Amino acid sequence: KQWYQRRVRVTNNLSKVMNQPISGDELLNFFKTLDDYSPTLPDSLTAHYLSQAGLHTSDPRIIRLVSLAAQKFITEVASDALTHSQMRGNPAGSSGSAGNKKSKEKKNCLRMEDLQPALADMGIQVKKPAYYM
Repeated sequence: KQWYQRRVRVTNNLSKVMNQPISGDELLNFFKTLDDYSPTLPDSLTAHYLSQAGLHTSDPRIIRLVSLAAQKFITEVASDALTHSQMRGNPAGSSGSAGNKKSKEKKNCLRMEDLQPALADMGIQVKKPAYYM
């Protein structure tokens, strides 16, 4: 439960940082919360892709900040894709038997039909490649 509270605190602080101008003290407090935070994306993975992009840094706070921003982006895209899937009705989940199936939890499947509009909302155009037989 403690890691969840820390994650909520860091996410709320990130929303403040991204949505409005902040003072230097608030930025220092935000960076201090990043020291205790372990993002979902490992630091080594983020550091690798940052170095591939030409940014070589040894400051773990910068690496965690980029990891947190990437995690927020992925979460928003996945949430939008889930919303598109629910609006579409997800016909793959429907079946004829109504016995034990109603008591089970409905599983969602991420599909390109749901991912394309979610990414388009973020300004990324994805086209499904042609399938050749």
